[in-house]
Amino acid sequence: MKQVLSILLIIVAIAQFQVLTVGCANMAAPQGGPRDSLPPLLVEVRPADSARHFNGKRIVFEFNEYIAPPDNIQENLLVSPVPKLAPNVTTKLRTMTVVIRDTLEANTTYSLNFGNAIKDINEGNVLRNFTYIFSTGDAIDSLSVSGKVIIAETGKADSTLIAVLHPNLADTAVIKDRPRYMAKLDKEGQFTFHNLPAGTYALYAFKDEGGQRKFSNRGQLFAFSDSLVNTTAGKSYTLYAYPQTEEEEADTSTAKKPALPPVRPAVSKNATAVQDKRLRMETNLAGQELDILGQLEINFKAAPLKYFDSSKVQFVGEKFEPLTGYRFIKDSSDKKITLEYNWVLNTPYNLIFDPAFAEDSLGHKLARIDTLEFRTKKEADYGMVRLRFLNLDLTQHPVLQFIQGDKVVKSHVFTNNTFYAKLFTPGEYDMRILFDTNQNGVWDGGEFFGKRRQPERAVPVPRKLNIKANWDNEIDITL
Repeated sequence: MKQVLSILLIIVAIAQFQVLTVGCANMAAPQGGPRDSLPPLLVEVRPADSARHFNGKRIVFEFNEYIAPPDNIQENLLVSPVPKLAPNVTTKLRTMTVVIRDTLEANTTYSLNFGNAIKDINEGNVLRNFTYIFSTGDAIDSLSVSGKVIIAETGKADSTLIAVLHPNLADTAVIKDRPRYMAKLDKEGQFTFHNLPAGTYALYAFKDEGGQRKFSNRGQLFAFSDSLVNTTAGKSYTLYAYPQTEEEEADTSTAKKPALPPVRPAVSKNATAVQDKRLRMETNLAGQELDILGQLEINFKAAPLKYFDSSKVQFVGEKFEPLTGYRFIKDSSDKKITLEYNWVLNTPYNLIFDPAFAEDSLGHKLARIDTLEFRTKKEADYGMVRLRFLNLDLTQHPVLQFIQGDKVVKSHVFTNNTFYAKLFTPGEYDMRILFDTNQNGVWDGGEFFGKRRQPERAVPVPRKLNIKANWDNEIDITL
């Protein structure tokens, strides 16, 4: 009987333990759940959006969740017309308050576009391009102007630029005055000005560094419209941006200060005594092989050459027989020498340098006779390329450019719609068509002040070119 009672007590204890365990499990907070991916929603704004006869200084926005303090508010917030004093923007819990510091104009429609400034405090979900509109008059202006900005040299877009409208039609207004209206570019280079009145404006695009809304940086991208913008015309405008040159900008700015001489680091006599006095050279050979589509280049990295005597360099063949029909060219920096020659495929060559052939400005020379042995690549190292452009307009003087990275590595001036090369260096290339107005074979930028000349423009070819060695590459392309 005692054994039966003991067994029953054990069973009851186990049951109670399981109940307690289950109870404890049920007390735990639920895990997981969907992540908040929604941006804040506007619940109320005072005064109401699109209010007329606005004469206040404060706008209060209430959202459905806590919002974070706005980041880079002066870069994100676009106020049109562009004010002299930017408004103050503060946040507290679910509220954002905008305090207008500028004097509002009569009978004018204003818009505040917050860009990416508004986001919730927990997940950082952005309420993109939230816009608030009001008018100090009887009506809300509703005209718009749209367009696109293209980088003239590449045919690509740059979303860091802004487009501006100036009521002052003088050319110098873009560097002296704030614009009347401003719009940001999207990733495709497109822009739209909203809530415009009827009027005529000059249209520009540039990079707005420092939030000054004026073009001031030499060498930065700049674009201008040939025609004035009439906001009632309903037209779209395409602008071609080019880097504003130092020389052109100098005509509209104050004189530059004279350049200070470069500061040269002091070198002690002891340090000079232990410096390596050997003249060091680098070439453009790859694995001691020369690409015959170029020429042999010899670079002197340490310092410019003090002198170079080509008669102290022997250019010979495999059996050291002298060769003719070549020449050495020293570049203007005195740091590179190019050997030009009609190279033959799969052939060995030698360059023999006498110690007296060169000395750089630091006194470096060769210690003894030095020999550079190399050979040219064979035909199988290259690919054949034939490209047919099916709708090419030869009247625009097109030039085909092959691009690797951001560098034009090869150009071809079209005489018909075909490009052919028996030997082409393998690799992946982007291509673009340059419309070479002045037919000099290279891209030329524009000139606004004084001449109002647009830049030459290029159009990207909508496919990559992947050239394989020892392969025939024949492609038809429609632009």
